[in-house]
Amino acid sequence: MSAQVPGSTQTPVTTMIGPKTSTPKQSSKMHRRSRTGCFTCRLRRKKCDEGKPACKACKHLGLSCDYKRPMWWSNNEQRRQQKEMIKTIIKRTKLTEKTAQIGPMGADTPPELSYSLPTSDTYSDTLERTRSGSVDSQFSLEYDFSQAPGVENFNTFATPMHPQHHTPQYNGYSPYEVDIKTERQMYVNDIPTRRDSSISTFSTFQPPPPHATLPSFPADSWIHEDVYDTRRDSFIGEEGLDFDFFDFAHPNATQQAVIHVDECDRRLLDHFIDNVLRLIFPILDVNQHGSARSDVILPALDSNKCYLHCCLSISALHLKATERLQGEQIDSDIMRHRYATISELCEALNRDTDHQQILEATLGMIFFQCSVGRPDDCLPDIPWHQHFLAATSLVQKLDLPRTLTSTPTSNASTSVGHPPFNMTLTSWIDILGATMLGRAPNFADTYREKNLSSSTSGLCELMGCDDRVMYLISEIACLEALKLEGMDDIQLCSHIHALANQIDQTEQREPLVSLYSNTGAIRPRQLSRNMTAVFRLAARIYLCSLVPGFDKTQTSITDLVSKLAESLDLYLPSGPEGFDRSLVWPLLIAGGVSTPTSRFRVIFDQRCERLGEHVEFGSFGRMVRLLREVWRQADGERGQNVRWRDVMQQQGWDFLLI
Repeated sequence: MSAQVPGSTQTPVTTMIGPKTSTPKQSSKMHRRSRTGCFTCRLRRKKCDEGKPACKACKHLGLSCDYKRPMWWSNNEQRRQQKEMIKTIIKRTKLTEKTAQIGPMGADTPPELSYSLPTSDTYSDTLERTRSGSVDSQFSLEYDFSQAPGVENFNTFATPMHPQHHTPQYNGYSPYEVDIKTERQMYVNDIPTRRDSSISTFSTFQPPPPHATLPSFPADSWIHEDVYDTRRDSFIGEEGLDFDFFDFAHPNATQQAVIHVDECDRRLLDHFIDNVLRLIFPILDVNQHGSARSDVILPALDSNKCYLHCCLSISALHLKATERLQGEQIDSDIMRHRYATISELCEALNRDTDHQQILEATLGMIFFQCSVGRPDDCLPDIPWHQHFLAATSLVQKLDLPRTLTSTPTSNASTSVGHPPFNMTLTSWIDILGATMLGRAPNFADTYREKNLSSSTSGLCELMGCDDRVMYLISEIACLEALKLEGMDDIQLCSHIHALANQIDQTEQREPLVSLYSNTGAIRPRQLSRNMTAVFRLAARIYLCSLVPGFDKTQTSITDLVSKLAESLDLYLPSGPEGFDRSLVWPLLIAGGVSTPTSRFRVIFDQRCERLGEHVEFGSFGRMVRLLREVWRQADGERGQNVRWRDVMQQQGWDFLLI
């Protein structure tokens, strides 16, 4: 049976099948295995078409295609981990393809209990799942309720079992699974704008107790253990999420936001909600599904006019960059709302009221720019650090540092307090922004106090990097500021050694693993561990760059850069749905000291290629442009001692690369 997609063309292929004949010449001809295929296909033992820059198999499955010998090839353990990661990616890719085959659901389509995503065809292993077709389920509309449920059609395992095992184990009802589809419709001005859905599986399947009446057969014990281990892994609950972790500025926000805009700005508002909103807090969306939309942005758009103008300006900037629009109209939209935002801010500051709303809009002016726009956009704007001066003043008026230090939190896994969300976002900008300017963070004392008390500020939940590592990056920035002021070399080296020991104490014991579960879902805590490992390596490189007489060609530095590149390649996904745009700072730190032959540059180019057009936008696009200029100068006649901050000053670039 074959099906042809409408609108597609198929080339007829004629295949003649007949009895096999062999000639002496054919029988003596031997197949010679190719040694020039990509290492991913060679690891999978699959035929490679040797396409460049990526073969067809790797491109179709979303795998990294390496023709140069990768680092994991020479280590059996790393090769095994790479193979397991490839299996997970293939499962996820097949699941995505199967979801696409189901077809998009319309706005009027009701959620159906029989709508099921994971089936036995989804998985690449040979073990069949016990889920029967949805049409046969007693929870389906087509089920015949006049028929008593039985166990005659229940196939416990597809694997051959011992004859005595075929005795029915369950009385009355057979184990069943139910797929619950949850749909969420978002309304803006009573108009449906976005529709999200998720699938949850509930199962009554449980392994029998140890005292079950089934006889044990030592020779078949591996079947029993393998089957139940697979079941347990498949149906185990995902990591728990704390939806009340932050103290948001709009605690009483409703699910429906009534946003009043002029008719000429409705297109900008729709574009912001549909295309820009999901780019702003990707890690927060993983840790707290939907919080960025429902608890942060939509309530602010509803109640904060200054914030609304900021978002409309950002929307116009993103629309101009992605659609490559030119002309006075789009530039006028950007500047009109940008000017309205600044005017509203100035009026509110003069009134000395609504400090929370002013801070919210000011942080939006700073941080949202990191997600949109092209590096070569030449429209006039106020530098981010001047906006941040106003934000710092507002934070102090609201007494948020004291609120943060008095928040009774211990660590991310046992949080019992609620850090103020705006203070957490301010801290992220403050710490990494200080490294852009070569000065100490404004609230360095607050971070030092939090570090000494081993408490969290919510940085890990918001941006993915462990709070302790971020506190130490703040300390390194303070040390760099002291160095620029003329600190003695002996005293400087003493502080570097002490900070290196503190970074050692943040190392995690468990090895890095894939952030995807067996079902293809992202595990938030594992994502944070993997991202923290990359930030930690970047912090080490940043610290080493302060050593007097620093040389990026030293073995210790090249090893750190290679290790960071390997962690990126193995444990953090790339592409438009990956997390490269949340790793701008570590990529900048490592890329700034990489050598022309470094493995980092190869992996960096590959990840940029997978991002496609997204590589040109936001902080990531600005970071790529800066690194290209640094490499051009460092690899050319000017020598190797080229620092990225010096290049920014030469070019007049005032970037916030976070």
